Amino acid sequence: MEIIVAESAGFCFGVKRALDLVTRAADDGSRPVHTLGALIHNPQEIARLEERGVHQASALDEVSSGAIVLSAHGVDPEVEEAAGARGLEVIDATCPFVKRAHENILALSREGYSIVILGDRGHREVEGLAARAGGKAEIVSSAEEAERLPFRQRCGLVVQTTQRPEALREVAGVLAERCRELRVFNTICEATVKRQESARELAEKVDAMIVVGGRNSANTQRLAEICAATGTPTHHVETAGELRADWVRGVQRVGVTAGASTPAWIVDEVVQRLRELEGGTPGP
Repeated sequence: MEIIVAESAGFCFGVKRALDLVTRAADDGSRPVHTLGALIHNPQEIARLEERGVHQASALDEVSSGAIVLSAHGVDPEVEEAAGARGLEVIDATCPFVKRAHENILALSREGYSIVILGDRGHREVEGLAARAGGKAEIVSSAEEAERLPFRQRCGLVVQTTQRPEALREVAGVLAERCRELRVFNTICEATVKRQESARELAEKVDAMIVVGGRNSANTQRLAEICAATGTPTHHVETAGELRADWVRGVQRVGVTAGASTPAWIVDEVVQRLRELEGGTPGP
């Protein structure tokens, strides 16, 4: 069995930057270090940070001193201000591409545009984007939802960094017919586009696809959807231990891709387990 890892898979720039920031803070050892919520959407990597002494806080009230690291997905600006007011050292690990989307929303708000955000409701990045609009932005996840929005004179569209380009084009097309003036900011991360294209191309060439990443990771879920849409049997796993022998039994070529928050060591473990399954090593 041939195992092929997608050319673009695993850690993106924003995630690597966030982990580098928090690792340096932890290794300094001069003060307690907490992350506000999960730094990235990968439970295994979060557990490794815990082992290094980086603890996760669900709210600022849980942190009395030291450094607080803001998620790569970004936070409500009021939360950042509150952290500073409590005397905490604020380490901003927000992805630069997410920050660019924040700036676009602030500019649209200043110029009086109605703001529409294409993204997943409840996702931390989308919540942070909406906060920049003072809670007045409309959030849509599809062209169908955009069609239900009222007509506007001036509308600005910003997109969650991990959305599909096709979804952006569809929603922009709908909004163009529902307003007199439309400004569109394509804030999809270039690495996301490459990762999605790479996954799609690989899925079309193999007999089965394994998508590796946290189940709470929107971009990993999207990779699984893209691979499955090619018609190739696709399986989403967080760890190598979830692989099943029947998924690759009789398979000639299996493809592997991974979400932006998936570390290389997990991908390596998945590839190694696939080799063991090929060799008949007992497994599920």
